[in-house]
Parts: sequence; C-alpha cells; structure tokens
Amino acid sequence: MPYELYYWPGIQGRGEFVRLALEAAGTDYIDVARLSGRGKGVDAMLRLMDEADREPFAPPFLKLGGLIIAQVANILHYLGPRIGLGPKSEVARLWTHQLQLTVTDFVAEIHDTHHPIASSLYYQEQKDAARARTRHFLTERLPKYLGYFERVIEKNSSGRGYTVGRSLSYVDLSIFQLMAGLRYAFPKSMSRRKRSYPRLSALHDKVAANANVAAYLASERRIAFNEDGVFRGYPELEQ
Repeated sequence: MPYELYYWPGIQGRGEFVRLALEAAGTDYIDVARLSGRGKGVDAMLRLMDEADREPFAPPFLKLGGLIIAQVANILHYLGPRIGLGPKSEVARLWTHQLQLTVTDFVAEIHDTHHPIASSLYYQEQKDAARARTRHFLTERLPKYLGYFERVIEKNSSGRGYTVGRSLSYVDLSIFQLMAGLRYAFPKSMSRRKRSYPRLSALHDKVAANANVAAYLASERRIAFNEDGVFRGYPELEQ
C-alpha cells in the first residue's frame, strides 16, 4: 500500500523534507491534504488527528496501514532504511538521525527570524523584532550551522561529497532543502557566503541533478516557496 503523507497543502514547510525523500526514492505515496473532494484534503487530515489514539501534535505525519508517525526526523528515521535513503546498521542510523535532528533545530531558528515573538502573530506585527533576530541569526547562527554541516561532509570518509556513507541519504535531501530555502530567504547573505561552503553548494547541485529529484522539482507537485512557509523572502530582513 502507498504511504499517506499528511501536511498543509499550500506550503512546502516541514512536510517538504518528507516529500523530498519519498520523491527521490520513487516511492508511491498520497499527499492526502492536497486531494480534492468531500471528506478529503485538509478535512481528512484534521479528522485523522482528532480520531487517532496516538494523536500527532501537528503535521506532518505519515500513515501506513494502522501506523502513524509524526515529527520529521522521526518519520525519516523510519523511512530511510526502508526506501534506500538511510543506513541499516544501528550506529550509522543513529548518526544519521542525529544529523536530521540538527536540521530540525536549524529549521526552528530559521522560522524564528520572521516570527521571533509568537507564531500566532502576523509577521507585520513583529517586524522590528524580526529584524533584530535576523541580524543575529545571519551573523552568528547561520555560519555556525552551515560550518558544522560543511565539516560533516568533509569528514565523511567516503569522499563522494555526501553527509553519510557513499550514497544519497535523506539527510542530503534535507541539506538540499535548507540550501534552496536559505537562498530564497536570504539571497544576498547566501551569495556572499557561497565560497565559504563549497561542499554544501556541491551537495545542493548534486541532489538537484538526481533524476527523480529533478523530475519532482519540475513538476506541479513541488510547491513554490512563498511567504507562508518556513523560508520567507522578506528583503528588509537582510538590510
């Protein structure tokens, strides 16, 4: 049976990290909230959340039969070895999971550049705080995270430019999404830093050239970056 992915239909958001893995692996899946018709789409997602005995806190979550898994890193930890995008040994799986959890931390800090006070407030209600938060993020936190992932690739003994092992993993796909999103949200800052992270740039390009990923990026299934997701292009935040 195909996997069922539940996430908001109009944004890439955190669900995109799971979509990329499913698409790269060529795995059959249903993006449930994007279905149309009575009782489908977002209604189906909210109903399942309400009725599940092990209720997910929030999307995204993945369903396979009676199994429901929430939280991006947890979903990918389960999916990775099953769809050929993660190692099978326990030590390597834990290392890969550790990297994905670090991605999760990074994503939270990226989100907080435009919503530093509260997610319930509009960006326009916290613009001054967003400017201050973004200034610290770009000077302190961005180089800390990108420098870490650059070293991870450098230290990978395979020598093939991946984060884990000798082949594409779900962490590589998540790094691709981070780089693409950061280039959208902070184009000036990322352009200035391009030479500082050659391995991350090369990994981004390698993932984008993957046949399944390239087909997905060119399809209607790939939602464009917009100002409702994690990565938002507010030019004033780079001033």
